[in-house]
Amino acid sequence: MSAYQNDIKAVAALKESAGNSWSAINPESVARMRAQNRFKTGLDIAKYTAAIMRKDMAEYDADSSVYTQSLGCWHGFIGQQKLISIKKHLKTTNKRYLYLSGWMVAALRSDFGPLPDQSMHEKTAVSGLIEELYTFLRQADARELDLLFMDLDAARDAGDKSKQDEVQAKIDNFETHVVPIIADIDAGFGNPEATYLLAKKMIEAGACCIQIENQVSDEKQCGHQDGKVTVPHEDFLAKINAVRYAFLELGVDDGVIVARTDSLGAGLTKQIAVTKEPGDLGDQYNSFLDCEEVSAADMKNGDVVLNRDGKLLRPKRLPSNLFQFRAGTGEDRVILDCITSLQNGADLLWIETEKPHVGQIAAMVNRIREVIPTAKLVYNNSPSFNWTLNFRQQVFDTMTAEGKDMSAYDRAKLMSVDYDETELAQIADEKIRTFQADGSREAGIFHHLITLPTYHTAALSTDNLAKGYFAEQGMLAYVKGVQRQELRQGIACVKHQNMAGSDIGDNHKEYFAGEAALKAGGKDNTMNQFG
Repeated sequence: MSAYQNDIKAVAALKESAGNSWSAINPESVARMRAQNRFKTGLDIAKYTAAIMRKDMAEYDADSSVYTQSLGCWHGFIGQQKLISIKKHLKTTNKRYLYLSGWMVAALRSDFGPLPDQSMHEKTAVSGLIEELYTFLRQADARELDLLFMDLDAARDAGDKSKQDEVQAKIDNFETHVVPIIADIDAGFGNPEATYLLAKKMIEAGACCIQIENQVSDEKQCGHQDGKVTVPHEDFLAKINAVRYAFLELGVDDGVIVARTDSLGAGLTKQIAVTKEPGDLGDQYNSFLDCEEVSAADMKNGDVVLNRDGKLLRPKRLPSNLFQFRAGTGEDRVILDCITSLQNGADLLWIETEKPHVGQIAAMVNRIREVIPTAKLVYNNSPSFNWTLNFRQQVFDTMTAEGKDMSAYDRAKLMSVDYDETELAQIADEKIRTFQADGSREAGIFHHLITLPTYHTAALSTDNLAKGYFAEQGMLAYVKGVQRQELRQGIACVKHQNMAGSDIGDNHKEYFAGEAALKAGGKDNTMNQFG
């Protein structure tokens, strides 16, 4: 017997024990409301989705073709529409997540207005967006189930037993819109205690997976900007521990931690690591510093020096009071970061790169897997990359190495529309199309995300509407470019009253007041124009 039928029986028994005072309560209506409210708290969601991620990670370890994906969403409605679309077109949410981007929280969700990705926004805006996303996903569940309940009632009224059984099976086997969120906590927004407190808020809101990076909190930069400053490993590991303690305190024992390293593009550190003996973790971190050997006589007032192997080394110190790493050490620092993070509580890695290149990513992951064979990545398929130019240049270089005549191409100008129909462009587009599958097979990428896609799609669609509506097209710009497309593509929110919950509200009114209910969805509701 299904959970739905069990709830009907259980409530019927309760009603009977309560006597006549519950005579107006319909057990099936209660069962419907329970089905529409499967997840009572954010912790329920975090526990449910953590189990999904752990299962998906194990399946990826067995078969790298079953990678996972997500899109970054900056509003609950955007996340909701994404999952509704996935269910409509792909029939299942399996292996599809949501990503919560700190960049978009800063740019779109701060009371200060648009901010750069430098951890200046209110930290609770992050947990607030997680809660909002799950509120909208739960509402998507309620709406879809409500439509099924109405179909069930219609089939009963028509005496169509076959249709009743078909709809009841859909209710009993309903797949929720609630999926895992990988949530960005930036560099932890302060010291480890601050990281722990915010992680708790995020988990309580529903996050089963928290991504944290090894930059300095008060110097944090977007991963695709200059001026990034990393912290010694001991500092970063303390924050990983803080997140793990938050998960364990709240009972999400299989919560997932993504350790992000920005070392590939970060040439600076704010502090010299503490070291107790040669070769320890602090000494390894310090070994990458750009130093010059000095004698005691060479030292100036205020100099900082290191003692290594009996030599005095003066790290290069900038006017900003930051210390500089040696050029060319980025990849080695990434490898040490990743191995150390996995050995100290992280579950997944994020290597921030400057371009989308499977070979570059694979080279680093292969080195990590020499120590930790199950190492796997969350990878940022970033809109900060010029994907077209990058892949056309990769193909250009490959074709050149193969000895092909490339005189018809200018490598620096391959973005030009003039090349769109060429063999080179077609090969590049195919490599872009297969990038995720290739990266998961060859470079250990378990999860592919795009951080800012819905930021860009909102801007593009708004531009297309505005340029027509406020010019000669007028209302046709909306009707032809939006509403007509919604109708023809079956976009659910063309019935925006239904999407906002009007039918759910009408059905609740009927539960509560019976025939006396004043409902909004009658014959004069203009939503009926959309069938």
